Amino acid sequence: MSDSPGEASATVQDEAPEREVIALTEPADGVPDVIADPAEIPAIAARLAAGTGPIAADAERASGFKYGQDTYLVQLRRAGVGTLLIDSAACPDLSALAEAAGEAEWVLHAASQDLPGFRDLGMVPAKVFDTELAARLLGWPKVGLAAVVEHVLGLRLAKEHSAQDWSTRPLPHAWLVYAALDVEVLVEVRDFQWAELVATGKDQWALQEFEAVRTAEPPAPKPDPWRRTSGAHALKDRRQLAVVRSLWRARDAEARRRDVTPGRVIRDQAIVAAAQALPRSLDALYEVREWQSRGTRRRAKDYYPAIAEALALPNDELPTRRGPRTDAPPPPRAWADRNPEADARLKAVRPVITALSEEVSTPAENLLQPDALRRSAWEFPDAEPPADVEVWVRAFLAGRGARQWQIDLTAPLIAEAFANAEVAPDDAEESAPADG
Repeated sequence: MSDSPGEASATVQDEAPEREVIALTEPADGVPDVIADPAEIPAIAARLAAGTGPIAADAERASGFKYGQDTYLVQLRRAGVGTLLIDSAACPDLSALAEAAGEAEWVLHAASQDLPGFRDLGMVPAKVFDTELAARLLGWPKVGLAAVVEHVLGLRLAKEHSAQDWSTRPLPHAWLVYAALDVEVLVEVRDFQWAELVATGKDQWALQEFEAVRTAEPPAPKPDPWRRTSGAHALKDRRQLAVVRSLWRARDAEARRRDVTPGRVIRDQAIVAAAQALPRSLDALYEVREWQSRGTRRRAKDYYPAIAEALALPNDELPTRRGPRTDAPPPPRAWADRNPEADARLKAVRPVITALSEEVSTPAENLLQPDALRRSAWEFPDAEPPADVEVWVRAFLAGRGARQWQIDLTAPLIAEAFANAEVAPDDAEESAPADG
């Protein structure tokens, strides 16, 4: 990452007295027209290529309204170009913009939320600066965009349109103001944060984190997604779980067909209530309170066949209570009984990472992924302990995707904690084999 034009003026400052916070209500250049014609994209790409410096970028979706996570509006801003608002539903191929950007850095807030949608549109940045990640590494107490902008610039961003249905057309003017303001000052925030990262010795941390989020693979699909139905965890009867699964699948198919979020088809509470009741007829389903509202009652006849199918399943086809097996360790509360040595290691290392977090003013979860820390304690080879514990820890963390800065910072401390971990006497006695 090269120094930005504004970096020299963005110096780390001592804590300053309270300053007046000014509401940022209108973009400096006004609200541009929304680009909704694919024929305009080549000209827009040429403008973007002629600009200078980083590109501020943001995206708006319709979470809570539409089935997926498609991007419906893209906001870009660059020096010499101004702000661009692009209807990505009407212009689904924006690869020309990524080509025009070349090696320029893209500045996003919470980049992991927007980059998957950008990739679907053909936009893959060559470099990324994530202002939320930077705020976390710097130890700022609030890392939302509005809080970060206020902290850095003393400007207040209105966020009242963040949860709107951005598939709406035409988009109201007030929403477009909001969208344009989200990229209005991102580059200024980036310049300030970069100077702070350099001054605190965290610039290499940030570069590695930004590259990791830029190149992250899409998460693997979760097994048995129906088990995430709110309230389903309390069901213990396998037949009830079968009803949840069957209704979830029927609802998901309908939501996909209609392109609406599943909760707008049938609420989770109605699915779980039907599973608890195990209604043996449509009339019995009508008696379930959560199926008595006008909308849900109207859909009952369409969804009862899914319930009947689950009720008719043979026992050997019912879902298990625990779900599919994974390689994840059990919850730490069970470690003392199942693996006292791992329990001792985890109890020894957690306060060490907490102390390091306080020392460097960075949240523990950003110093090292909590799952990697837990797994290192659980999977340490007690049967054949390594000759060099730190070498083992470094290799293990690298295999779990830890960045080099995280490994260099935490591996020596983890190795020392593991070496000094001692099983509590009670745990050792409980785990010892019985005589005879």
